[in-house]
Amino acid sequence: MGKPKIVIVGGVAGGASAAAKARRCSEDAEIIMFEKGPDIAYANCGLPYYLSGVIEDRDNLLIVTEKLFHRRFRVDVRIHREVIRIDRARKVVMIKNVETGTTEEESYDRLILSPGSSPVIPPLPGINLPFVFTFKTLEDMDLVHQYLQQRDPQEAVIVGGGLIGMEVMENLWLKGVKVSIVEKLDQILPFLDWDMAELIRHHAEAKGVRFHLSQGLKAIEDRNGSGIVQTEAGQTLKADLVILSLGIRPNTALAREAGLEIGETGGIKVNELMQTSDPDIFAVGDCVESIHRVTGSPFLTPMGSAANKQGRAAGANALGRKIAIKGFVGTVILKVFDLTIAKTGLSEIESRRAGFDPLVTFIHPDHIAGYYPGSKPLNMKTITDCTSGRLLGGQVIGEEGVDKRIDVLATAIYHRMDLQELLQLDLAYAPPYSAARDPVVIAGAVGQNFFEGDWIPITPAVLKEKIEAREDLALIDVRSRMEVLQEGMIPGAIHIPLDRLRDHLDQLDKVRDTVVYCRTGLRSYLATRILMQKGFTRVKNLTGGTMSWGYPLKKGSVK
Repeated sequence: MGKPKIVIVGGVAGGASAAAKARRCSEDAEIIMFEKGPDIAYANCGLPYYLSGVIEDRDNLLIVTEKLFHRRFRVDVRIHREVIRIDRARKVVMIKNVETGTTEEESYDRLILSPGSSPVIPPLPGINLPFVFTFKTLEDMDLVHQYLQQRDPQEAVIVGGGLIGMEVMENLWLKGVKVSIVEKLDQILPFLDWDMAELIRHHAEAKGVRFHLSQGLKAIEDRNGSGIVQTEAGQTLKADLVILSLGIRPNTALAREAGLEIGETGGIKVNELMQTSDPDIFAVGDCVESIHRVTGSPFLTPMGSAANKQGRAAGANALGRKIAIKGFVGTVILKVFDLTIAKTGLSEIESRRAGFDPLVTFIHPDHIAGYYPGSKPLNMKTITDCTSGRLLGGQVIGEEGVDKRIDVLATAIYHRMDLQELLQLDLAYAPPYSAARDPVVIAGAVGQNFFEGDWIPITPAVLKEKIEAREDLALIDVRSRMEVLQEGMIPGAIHIPLDRLRDHLDQLDKVRDTVVYCRTGLRSYLATRILMQKGFTRVKNLTGGTMSWGYPLKKGSVK
């Protein structure tokens, strides 16, 4: 290839990264980028924060402009141009000018596809009413922002409780808008497990957000100038503003029509070098499927961080380099009011679907030394393969220190570490930054205790099932009397404070199924060790204690 010609379809994270990397690899290459919209690179993930004014200046969302990109990288950027067809035999693309409707052709030596994804819009009544919006692009943001400024809506309904829906919810709330979430599933944030997602729902409800779970959208109406949202469960909600946040689908029509292979997830199939089934065509971003490092199976990871890595690799590889993208672990983080929520690897339910037998543990350590001012508790859940001990996933929720812990867990999962190996990590310690035993190290110690046979955990969900099935078991609350009186007990439990447990062993049945619990799981672990060493053979510890018990506690006299 003498003077290579690289054509890039689409900008934003994937396409812009590919163009910039291609230029850094070759000053001689001719690089042309076609972008359907008016902007080539902007911060998608920052869009919700402009609605509330957290991000005050819209221009701050523009990562690079057309003029700057050309001036710095000498990329021929052509906006308002939609690539509508690929002729692989002739190695040309057909482009439509979206402003004039005219078409033209452009040849290529290497083609990089970055068409992104599109929001799911169900074919339901009222979906095109003027107060109904999607929220995916900078143009979507502008329309919603303009509507907020001109109409001053008081009641908003967000259809879909995923990541974007929750971020938009918070920023509308900050504007003083009353918000309701309609979600077809029985939980919000479906990448989390139900028990962790419930923590977020309760937190948001305390701020006044209303949730309508297990009911999908049926229709939207305009009744004499007032918006009405009807759910499948028969509820009617007032809505001056409706945001559809029902997920996204990869934009693969161009690739399909060109005969490129589409994967089982619905994304374009690519290899480690980001090559499609045509070695001269690469694809990156929301439109492609990636490999999950835990399962080895393809999945969709529509994140700007992934698109940047993929674009960088494709831009280099289109010019003969061999930069491999070896998969992702699905790390996600977001802010909802006072809490940060993060997840990496597989959830508990995902691990079961993938064929693993998961060990599930909850811990609730402080994010820094507990005696240091400002310490905040974390809610941490780890998922581990019971057979191999391999760490499969982690979820962390808290006010502070969440990002630090999820990044350590993501690194450990990427490198296929065992849960017990977390105990060996030499993490930074000083009281303002962590405890002497960092929460990640504690998770490793908890795992080691299990694999050493020192305890057997039972999750809140499994214990609840046993209680509802009226199974014969001794349920022992080892918290203090004050805690029990103030917070209540799990139904059916008896109260024996930890420090008095040894005095009451003769009143307990050593061969009966026994579950002990406390507030976080630590004191009940100590109780477990006492009982197991005193000949109790069927003892389990409620992992996470009452802090992970997402069900009602019964108040009353201490039994």
